[in-house]
Amino acid sequence: MGNTGPAELLAIWEAGLAHHGPGRALLLHRAARPESAADELLSLPVGEREADLYALRRALFGERMQIRAECGACGEAMEFDLDARDLGVRPRKQDGPLRVAEGEWTVEFRLPTVADLEAAAHAVAGADGRAVAGAGAHAVSGAGGAGDGLLGEDVGVGGPVAADGDEAAEAFMAAEGGDAAVASTAAARARRALLARCLVSVHRAGQPVPADRLPVAELPEPVQRKLAEAAERADPAADVTLNVACPACGEATRAELDIASYLWAELDHWARDLLLDVHLLATAYGWSEPQILALSPLRRRYYLELCADG
Repeated sequence: MGNTGPAELLAIWEAGLAHHGPGRALLLHRAARPESAADELLSLPVGEREADLYALRRALFGERMQIRAECGACGEAMEFDLDARDLGVRPRKQDGPLRVAEGEWTVEFRLPTVADLEAAAHAVAGADGRAVAGAGAHAVSGAGGAGDGLLGEDVGVGGPVAADGDEAAEAFMAAEGGDAAVASTAAARARRALLARCLVSVHRAGQPVPADRLPVAELPEPVQRKLAEAAERADPAADVTLNVACPACGEATRAELDIASYLWAELDHWARDLLLDVHLLATAYGWSEPQILALSPLRRRYYLELCADG
């Protein structure tokens, strides 16, 4: 994971304030793989990035992830724990493209990369610059302390952690008066744009169809469904969707967990708490920020208790 001490993490957090979802995800990924260049990170399968971010999350904040979601049927607030060790499965190594045969169609495709995901989102951006990619499942968020990890800090998370495309779609829905149908259409367009980028070859009734000129919407629904299933089997961490049974009404709610947004929310909470600690200790003792950050979390907490007692 490289050097991810408090000073380095604060620098990542500060840089991330000037970015949104994709930019923050890249910053976090570079923290997880400091030896890799940005171009290399963008060329990785989506699930490889997610696995790296789950590993970084475990190193920083521990294995237990507290999740909060809202029931889609009755609106009940739901809270539960996840074990980060069960998530972030790395994609299987592929010797060649994935192949799906359904009826008269035979399709070969490659796993989407991080760059593909971002390009697909931009491809369905509104003409006036409003992104309209992705939407569907409910957002989930952290729900309280994440436990003591390498940082030695208790972290509470309250920010949204829906996938970047979902955040864009929700913003678009707000601008359009909250039309869920618009968001659903945008999600379908985003999926088609992503698939179009990843097609390698297409045959229909044994005859080749130029993959770069095939409207993906022309592929029958069963073919598109099999493509999605094959991609999920090969790269399960690329899209972690939870099915949560509501304790109040019993209905199941689909909730998408985006580790980049979840981890950023934790880092943001931790950074703001740490800066408050720096302020209090600098005021009380006249120490500089580097001196305070050099203290272990336990010693910082002890000095803060002394300040409170005084």
